[in-house]
Amino acid sequence: MGKIVVDIAMSLDGFISGINVSPQLPMGDQGLRLHDWIFDKKTAIDVNMINEVMETSGAVIVGRHTYDVAIDEAWEGRSPFPMPALVISHYKAQRIVDGFTFVTDGIEEALKQAKTIAGNKNIWIMGGANIIRQFIKAGLVDELEIHLAHILLGKGTRLFDDELTNVVELERIRSIESAAVTHVRFRILK
Repeated sequence: MGKIVVDIAMSLDGFISGINVSPQLPMGDQGLRLHDWIFDKKTAIDVNMINEVMETSGAVIVGRHTYDVAIDEAWEGRSPFPMPALVISHYKAQRIVDGFTFVTDGIEEALKQAKTIAGNKNIWIMGGANIIRQFIKAGLVDELEIHLAHILLGKGTRLFDDELTNVVELERIRSIESAAVTHVRFRILK
């Protein structure tokens, strides 16, 4: 079996999206700048990082909020993933886009389904912040890949907050610099 990997962009001050997040502006007012390394300021290093997560993942897990705010605008009404995507939600959406399956029984059930789908490949936990925190708090994550954008947002949705009750020990296993982002991968020590 592959690893369970959180892979997400974050500002230097800990935000994974800006303020005023909506379907029309999925990352919020300033949050789009978190992803300059994927779009306007993309380098060969960044392309390799994107390709790596796409090629090594057999399933991706997202939260309902991420699905709702990104599906029509950022993802243009279709799945951006070359692998099946599971959406953790309390209830199914009225409109489910091809490539997405809704899981209403929590993170453990989503992980069980993702393992079946992914086979020997990794399971990519994309977010949002609440979903990522739930997986980390439950001790279900093997690695944490942070694409640390060279920006301070000041406001928005923080990846980590006061919800973690225990110290989570990390071992840095990779750090790669690019023009607009530093890609840092940690192994979670269990």
